[in-house]
Amino acid sequence: MRPIYRHLPLAMLAYPLLVVTASFNTTQTAIADDWSQFLGPDRNGISQETGLINEWPDGGLKEVWRVNGGVGMSGIAVSGDIACTLIQTDGKQRVLALNAKTGATDWSTPVAAAYENGQGDGPRATPTFVGDSVFVFTGDGTLARLKVSNGSVEWSHNVLKRHGGQPAEYGMACSPLVVGDLVIVQAGAAAGTVVACDINSGESLWTSGRREAAGYSSPAVFTVSGQSQIVAFKGASVSGIDLKSGDELWQYPYKTDYDCNTASPIQVGGNVLVSAGENHGSTMLKIGSKDDDFKVETAWTSTGGGSLMRNEWQTAIHLGDYLYAFDNVGSAGPVTHLVCIEAATGKSVWRKTRFGKGNMIAADGKLFATTMKGELVVIKATSKDYEELGRSTVIATTRTAPALANGLLYLRDGAEIVCLDVRAK
Repeated sequence: MRPIYRHLPLAMLAYPLLVVTASFNTTQTAIADDWSQFLGPDRNGISQETGLINEWPDGGLKEVWRVNGGVGMSGIAVSGDIACTLIQTDGKQRVLALNAKTGATDWSTPVAAAYENGQGDGPRATPTFVGDSVFVFTGDGTLARLKVSNGSVEWSHNVLKRHGGQPAEYGMACSPLVVGDLVIVQAGAAAGTVVACDINSGESLWTSGRREAAGYSSPAVFTVSGQSQIVAFKGASVSGIDLKSGDELWQYPYKTDYDCNTASPIQVGGNVLVSAGENHGSTMLKIGSKDDDFKVETAWTSTGGGSLMRNEWQTAIHLGDYLYAFDNVGSAGPVTHLVCIEAATGKSVWRKTRFGKGNMIAADGKLFATTMKGELVVIKATSKDYEELGRSTVIATTRTAPALANGLLYLRDGAEIVCLDVRAK
């Protein structure tokens, strides 16, 4: 295992679709929304909220609250008045529920023993809200469903033990995908790389793939060539999976060193984009129809040392005709650029060199980025050039993308959770 400063591929970060979210008008000009799962309402890092800051406020952003959290790299999910994340304290991996407006603890429920890893301790995956339940996946592979109202455990199973798997080298990082009656995670077991469990009992319904390591990426649901399907970026490939049976509809090899496929796949029009670090790069896949057995072709590819976009553990943001993303140079090296490229061609538009490792989401024409230095950076999402609105140091080292809900931005590190007001005044 490599030393911690070299690499920490976590979708842990922090990255399900088809989850009901609430959207409502707060004023005549602003729209607010929940952030109910990893990478937001549609699992693409984009919020439809409006009425957010257009310029950096004098004196910086208003801090609404700051509370103690715990060790871990789980992202934050928000549903209504509850903000939820996974932390590690007192020898346990816990689901922590806070009042989203005040930061007060509603409940804290242990779901697994402490998880230790040379690349960072604690849980990695982000919780998923569905109705009055929240679904979590721990660093050691425990999948659980809890009641939002009081944190009681409705069911809990160690998916890896059930299927004869072992935790991935850097820990299990897949954020649960909930689709209908299914809860889907990557297990990387000999009996199933991807596993679907029953939403009511947690019992296994199907497995997909065999003897392939789990990626650190979180699956999503896309409509590809007219068919709704799960797209999973695994340790050595990306594939489309039938929702009902778990059968693989198509597969495209994507082998990276250390099985470090971590960023989530994203849908760009009718195509699927995958990107990986370790000096690998990005590929836009064009998937054929069912009639031609979902034949896979490359719309464009940018790989190797000359690649324009190598997402180490950050998922690219697709806005309009462009992709905004982090490009990590070398094999998990320290140099990372922030880039804008044409989605249709993969050609470079602009590049902010040596921006630094970080993560980001998008809303209201802005990119909200965190850096490993603990900075929050607000950037105008424009293809014209890099245009920074402002930045400030808010937390300690983090790899977790912010969460945005109802005009409030939530960030965390390995010790604290912070809420900032990003509404325009």
